[in-house]
Amino acid sequence: MPTPGNFLTTLIDAAATRLDRTFLDGPDVGEITYGAMFDRAARFAGVLHDHGVNPGDRVLATADKSTDVVALYLGCLHAGAVYVPLNPAFTADEVAYFAGDAEPAIVVDDARLADLAAAAAMTDPAPLRDRDDDDLAALLYTSGTTGRPKGASLTHANLRHNAWALHDGWRFSPADHLLHTLPLFHVHGLVLALHCAMLSAVPVTFLIRFDRDQVIEALPAATVLMGVPTHYTRLLDDDRFDHRRVANMRLFTCGSAPLPDAVFDAFTARTGHRICERYGMSEAGIMTSNPYDGERIAGTVGFALRDVELRVCDDEGNELPVDTTGVVEVRGPHLFAGYWRRPSDTAAAHRAGGWFVTGDIGSLDPEGRLTLQGRAGDMIISGGENIYPKEIELVLDEVAGVRESAVIGVPHPDFGEAVVAVLAVEPRSHDDDLETRIQQALGARLARFKHPKSRVIVDELPRNAMGKIQKNVLRDRYASLFTDA
Repeated sequence: MPTPGNFLTTLIDAAATRLDRTFLDGPDVGEITYGAMFDRAARFAGVLHDHGVNPGDRVLATADKSTDVVALYLGCLHAGAVYVPLNPAFTADEVAYFAGDAEPAIVVDDARLADLAAAAAMTDPAPLRDRDDDDLAALLYTSGTTGRPKGASLTHANLRHNAWALHDGWRFSPADHLLHTLPLFHVHGLVLALHCAMLSAVPVTFLIRFDRDQVIEALPAATVLMGVPTHYTRLLDDDRFDHRRVANMRLFTCGSAPLPDAVFDAFTARTGHRICERYGMSEAGIMTSNPYDGERIAGTVGFALRDVELRVCDDEGNELPVDTTGVVEVRGPHLFAGYWRRPSDTAAAHRAGGWFVTGDIGSLDPEGRLTLQGRAGDMIISGGENIYPKEIELVLDEVAGVRESAVIGVPHPDFGEAVVAVLAVEPRSHDDDLETRIQQALGARLARFKHPKSRVIVDELPRNAMGKIQKNVLRDRYASLFTDA
């Protein structure tokens, strides 16, 4: 039975007999063993304490992916602090919002991380802090269609339950070798990939980013790759990627965005492997997965993981029959403790009995297999990144000359979805100066991945009888913007 309390204890116990085994290795990072990483984490914990970080305090991290970021995360667990990872592409204004909301004891960017790492090398290891199951371990920011990010509060118990369910469901063993290409500020790269690997103390080829050449070079030694649809489409575009290159692989997983059926089929034809799609979110970790043994059906996200309850309901919370489309709801020990300092939002996202309303639309077949039909909100998933239109619209609407804006997602052959801004502008405002003002506003306020890949100027935005902008009309109108030959 996994050790209760501090989740780091679970990870240390799992590697207790293999501390001299390689943990992280890669062309840009060098090699570090499990024992060395746990020692580094204990020293990071000591440095954090020296900087005034106490148990329960938040540590906000905006640094680029590195082995020191892993040490910082584990050091936060060691110190009993709450890890708050952010995309390092966020602008200063965006980071300021998160810092104001999380109220961290320290903000760690790349420069600060280098200072902490240097100090850790000369600091004694700190004692491991006891934590209760219900104590917070991480705060992962997510957003709604209002564009105001909310912190999903994950406890030590949440992390442990989800990690073991995935580790066991995907059949991890000491014989595995994970190829890690994902960022560390998402559930996908941090909670899924690293935790699964650490519970079997397996080696991890640690790539700073998805680089197709590096991935193809590393694949023969790996057994597991967790990716997003964009990764698989880019691999399929390279003739070097074939069944011989993946002869040692046993599992490819995909999430963070829908995987097109054509990519699923092309991947199987090329490699003989059927990609294992799964479904998750910051608030709940991973909730469902196609089976390790058994049929993996393109376009479905599989069955509920161990200890996860799943249902599909109407808007009033009434459970619907099988093969009926409705709102997906879940509950279980993996589910977050609530939105950070937002009790009303937490209450609004739950129904009686502890059911969490995901906001995703789907249906369950008679066997319990979940198929997602879409999203209740307007969220766009582009290249595995969650993008919320309202946040972009608020910036565009402040630009002189823009009367109003509507931001939508449309199909894109590489990114899955692309962000498109449809702008109604003031008369005589469609000029080069307007384009410059838009670029300056986006560049100052929003991370690059949120910037629209196309901007369309129209006289008026379509509205229904109630005056609401009809984004469905816009999505249909511009659906082929990036897919026409």
